[in-house]
Amino acid sequence: MSFTSHLADLLGSVLRSPEARRAGRDLARAAAQKAGGDRSDERSDDRSPQRSGTRASSRAGTAQDDDRRDGALADRDSSPALALRYAPVDDERADPGEVVWAWVAFEEDITQGKDRPVLVIAREDASVGGRDGDGQVLVALILTSHDRGRGTHTDEHGNTWVDVGTGAWDRQGRPSEVRADRLLRIPIDAVRREGARLDAERFSAVADAVAEVHGWR
Repeated sequence: MSFTSHLADLLGSVLRSPEARRAGRDLARAAAQKAGGDRSDERSDDRSPQRSGTRASSRAGTAQDDDRRDGALADRDSSPALALRYAPVDDERADPGEVVWAWVAFEEDITQGKDRPVLVIAREDASVGGRDGDGQVLVALILTSHDRGRGTHTDEHGNTWVDVGTGAWDRQGRPSEVRADRLLRIPIDAVRREGARLDAERFSAVADAVAEVHGWR
């Protein structure tokens, strides 16, 4: 047997071993994670339902995305303090205590974002908590189905999350959390659809966490 044939047989035996296959899978998984980068939860899978369509509808969707980026607002300042009041109403408006879908800019790049569920906690004039936009805006919190802990907790990035349980906003019935330390400012016309509402008790727990994080008490 030639050296080349012997070497090929030896490599084949090694690659057929369970240990080698596991190591190969681990290396491939690590490479994929490295290529994807350390993305924040903002780019995760809390997406509104996808719809198939024609190329024309795809172009229309792209135009809508451009409009949403153009209308994106910077996050709200912690000062002045917000008046947090539970006030859902059965109408077409998004009210405090309701979960709605809206286009949300990524924290690290306001020109990029995605549709996602948010919890509305207030409505105010755009000039109160920021330096861009005009008229009334919604103040809201990111909502996600990614579980990081129980109750009110802080993740490894220093973000504060509050468990709000399950609701009609998630078709799979997954427990959800809202991020208390980031205050979104969303133009009213950026709301895509209403999802559901929190009950008063859960909204109160969220309001307490928001007030604590932003130094309003």
